[in-house]
Amino acid sequence: MTTAGSAAPTPRLIDIDLYVILDRSVAGARDLGDLLDACIEGGCRLVQLREKTWPSGRLLPVAERLRARCRTAGVTFIVNDRIDLALAVQADGVHLGQDDLPARVARPLLAPGMLLGVSTHSVEQARAARDAGADYIAVGAMFATSTKADHELVGLALMRRVCDEITAPVVGIGGITPENAGEVIRAGADGVAVISAVCAAPDPRAATRRFTAAIAEARAGRTRLG
Repeated sequence: MTTAGSAAPTPRLIDIDLYVILDRSVAGARDLGDLLDACIEGGCRLVQLREKTWPSGRLLPVAERLRARCRTAGVTFIVNDRIDLALAVQADGVHLGQDDLPARVARPLLAPGMLLGVSTHSVEQARAARDAGADYIAVGAMFATSTKADHELVGLALMRRVCDEITAPVVGIGGITPENAGEVIRAGADGVAVISAVCAAPDPRAATRRFTAAIAEARAGRTRLG
């Protein structure tokens, strides 16, 4: 995909199957570094740092530590919202919501090779993200979720519509558990993004493994049917 204003070829995501979003407010007393280690050991290869309240200066050392760990493990590291922080720690990419800097403005600001992800809640938003140079698109909320209670529940029907039209990788988000992750994959998603189902799980490592197993099973079934 070639986009106006893009300074580099579109980079490739690594193992988009499971996308774990590390959120301090959801993780509670857990150290994010320990949580990241559990996710990596469980098989996750794509993570995002999401922090809605701390200023960038306070978050910087946390982001640096997580980025270093991801680099060592060969895991893709994305920063939510904050382009300045993503650039400062040389993250693999940045993820933006509909209320953040528009993707068409953000794309030229990123370093060559950086990924740009965008959250969407309609086909129109997904088209706009694609046209602005998004490397992957998140669609949600798939199911009811307490993490983003104000977001509209769009469900699997929207996932099917987006996947029928958008060729960029598409990730489902919102209320996804190991029990329903397969439904999202079978609806056409390339992967699922999760927050509380891993960050707040009694055993994040085991939760990650349950997700990867459920996704693999659903993808195998979809391949056989296709």
